[in-house]
Amino acid sequence: MILNPLNAVRDTCQAIGHTILRFFDAIGVMTLFCGRSLFHCVAPPWYPRLLLRQIIDIGYYSLPVVGMTALFTGMVLALQSYTGFSRFNAESAIASVVVLSVTRELAPVLAGLMVAGRVGASIAAEIGTMRVTEQIDALTTLSVNPFKYLIAPRVVAGTLVLPILVLIGDVIGVMGGYVVSIYTLGFSPGSYLTQTWDILEPIDVISGLVKASAFGFIVTLMGCYHGFNSGRGAQGVGQATTYAVVSASILILISNYILTQVFFS
Repeated sequence: MILNPLNAVRDTCQAIGHTILRFFDAIGVMTLFCGRSLFHCVAPPWYPRLLLRQIIDIGYYSLPVVGMTALFTGMVLALQSYTGFSRFNAESAIASVVVLSVTRELAPVLAGLMVAGRVGASIAAEIGTMRVTEQIDALTTLSVNPFKYLIAPRVVAGTLVLPILVLIGDVIGVMGGYVVSIYTLGFSPGSYLTQTWDILEPIDVISGLVKASAFGFIVTLMGCYHGFNSGRGAQGVGQATTYAVVSASILILISNYILTQVFFS
């Protein structure tokens, strides 16, 4: 009667210990992978053609998704702000809320999440398939560094391109709020634009672009990491794709809080 509770406690402690050890082991592997990726991003040789291809794949083809997200986010934000502020006769603050919310938070975070769903999954599936079909081993056999050929172009492209997408998203999102405010809520165009321009400061845009660069790095790194360490078979590739999107999304939200604390604390 005494041994059973003791055995249960021992098994529970062992399970917790194994979980903690696996967690720190994963953190260590990911840290080493990140360090190697950063080294190969800055050290020659480089592959400009591969980098240009990734810029087009990550940036150009993600533009419609980011643009549509920013447009309707700005429009909904204007409508919801009007619904709330009209109760306090503060409708004049809608322009300020729209431009600050879009540039500081919504554009970089939503663009990062959308790119994580589109690009992070694609990168993990592509590299995971190469791992399963032993194409990565073939690159190593041919004396081609997989980090140089597969990972560095994607990480550099994501870090450089996502701020451009967010800058375009800022313009589209503010325009969406402007269209709703003018043509649906009956605001004066000149007054709305004046309030938007007066409240906006360079730090608002810069903070969003810095966040976007960090999010681009996170999305591409997580896609490459989980694809590079994919399990065997179709199930392993599917799990790598899922892990890439989930981990990138969680890290985007965590880093968003940290960067917001750094910029506006």
